[in-house]
Amino acid sequence: MRLFSRQRKGAQEPVQISERHGVRYLHLGGPAVQSAMRIKEPWLLELEYTRAMLTFLLFQPNPQDIALVGLGGGSIAKFIHRNLPEAQLTALEINPDVVAAARAYFLLPADDERLDVRVGDGAAYVHANANNQDVLLVDGYDAKRIVEALSSNEFYQACKAMLRPGGVAVFNLWGSDDYFPRYYERIAAAFGEHVLQLPSEKKGNIIVFAFKKPLPNVGFASLDRAAEKWRAALNLEFPDFISRMRHWNPVGERGFVL
Repeated sequence: MRLFSRQRKGAQEPVQISERHGVRYLHLGGPAVQSAMRIKEPWLLELEYTRAMLTFLLFQPNPQDIALVGLGGGSIAKFIHRNLPEAQLTALEINPDVVAAARAYFLLPADDERLDVRVGDGAAYVHANANNQDVLLVDGYDAKRIVEALSSNEFYQACKAMLRPGGVAVFNLWGSDDYFPRYYERIAAAFGEHVLQLPSEKKGNIIVFAFKKPLPNVGFASLDRAAEKWRAALNLEFPDFISRMRHWNPVGERGFVL
């Protein structure tokens, strides 16, 4: 069932909202799901890949400043705002209709001292703001693939430059995209091969974590303890994610190899 469709003249793909079986979806110019919210549980992260992106908390547990490129329905922004009270989040979204839909249909809260949602070019924002974020989340897609400005060598280098020492960048990629190997290689090169992958179980999303030195503690014992802590606090399946990551990344006797 379609609830909403809007496209400004000369703008990006039309924003559409649909509902099915108690879940509300956001689409951009096609049937692909860009965001989802269970109507009776609007504060939870419905899509597994969004929960996987939050795994950055195992490596950067006390972020003060977080930047998000690509708002969608605002699921990640809303979750961070509600559950990480010490963090200040700046979200960049190039399409004003996406911001309007997130607030009208997905309960994205109004801006305050901890949430700053801006209509603007996320790639330009990253290039212009070096060394001022603890965490950077990149989830910018059009109807077909990742936005070109968010997948260049220069952009990934700017992502690393944006992070403070010890920061982590998180990229949502589609494993089914023919360009996935190219994007992954660019991220790995920009971050000196200090990367880990986490594939989603139910869809083709692959979350890539990229680290700026000094590198985090990636020993299994410490990560397992942190995963259990966050599962209890936020009801996120981090222990399962760590187990899956062990099958997808180089490991040593005691932990991941970065």
